[in-house]
Amino acid sequence: MKVVLYFSPEIFYMENLDATNRLKRLRNNYRLVVMNEDSYEEVVRFKLSRLSVYIAMSSLFIIMVALTASLIIFTPLKYYLPGVGYGNVKQIKEYRKLKLRTDSMEQALQQQQRYFQDLEKVLKGNVAKLDTNKLNTPKLENIDD
Repeated sequence: MKVVLYFSPEIFYMENLDATNRLKRLRNNYRLVVMNEDSYEEVVRFKLSRLSVYIAMSSLFIIMVALTASLIIFTPLKYYLPGVGYGNVKQIKEYRKLKLRTDSMEQALQQQQRYFQDLEKVLKGNVAKLDTNKLNTPKLENIDD
């Protein structure tokens, strides 16, 4: 079964195209017919105007925007958007303060671990001996051209 859409205007003439005529054309009636291609039987018939189609499409657009916005605002999806959902200013300041404290505590812990590792080397006698001999390097000649 194939379905054919047949869209025909009920008014077949157009006179001049001025602004008032354009407004009148918004109210011209059109017929939208859905037909079965095999039997040419009308399945559905709609009587439409350009204005009604414009209003229906605009309403559908506004409803879709409202649904999308409410989906983002009232669900946890907002946390996936950059720059949104981090809390208020007080929470952001507290988060930054805690982050700085954690970083400084981590650095202090690393310094203490390094200190204890070095102390352990000294106590075990695994200290690397430093070369204290002076190296005799030839002096570079100053060549002025």
